[in-house]
Amino acid sequence: MASTERPIPGVEIAGLSVELERKLRIGSLRYFDARGPMEAALRELLGGALPQPLKARRYPLGDSPGELILAWRSPTETLLMTADSRAFAAIASGVARAAAAGCLVEQTGGLWAWRITGARTQDLLLRLGSVASIPGLGEARTSRVAELPALVLCVREGQILLVVERVYSEHLLGWIRETATDFA
Repeated sequence: MASTERPIPGVEIAGLSVELERKLRIGSLRYFDARGPMEAALRELLGGALPQPLKARRYPLGDSPGELILAWRSPTETLLMTADSRAFAAIASGVARAAAAGCLVEQTGGLWAWRITGARTQDLLLRLGSVASIPGLGEARTSRVAELPALVLCVREGQILLVVERVYSEHLLGWIRETATDFA
């Protein structure tokens, strides 16, 4: 379930926007063998394969305007994100039918995704992390950003999603705000 706490406001300055993706449902697909029964179940549910290591991808939701985002997190875990509650529930149900092969763990209350856009995005990530923190289009990288473990991914040109544990969001935004003052 989503947190009932008031979300932390983002950052908006010339050349940089950092905003919480408030509507995203986030789940962790966990499995023992990414090439086993879980892959077959997910291929049927998604209409495509899980992302390869260090990759992220979008899946359209058929006739719906929404989408699913899948991001590789480890050899036994893929992060699933969508604003479509019905699609999230359908995948959870489909994964439950293949229960011996894996599970979907709801993470919406524990993980928050921050959308970063603008010409200063790369500068910000370099200051908060390193070159390893900056994913190319279709990539998902686990890195340290503002001294925090984070999953940083890019599934749209010009947009980065930074996924961190919710309890660290205030710390993260403090670093971002302080760094953004250098840009002014």
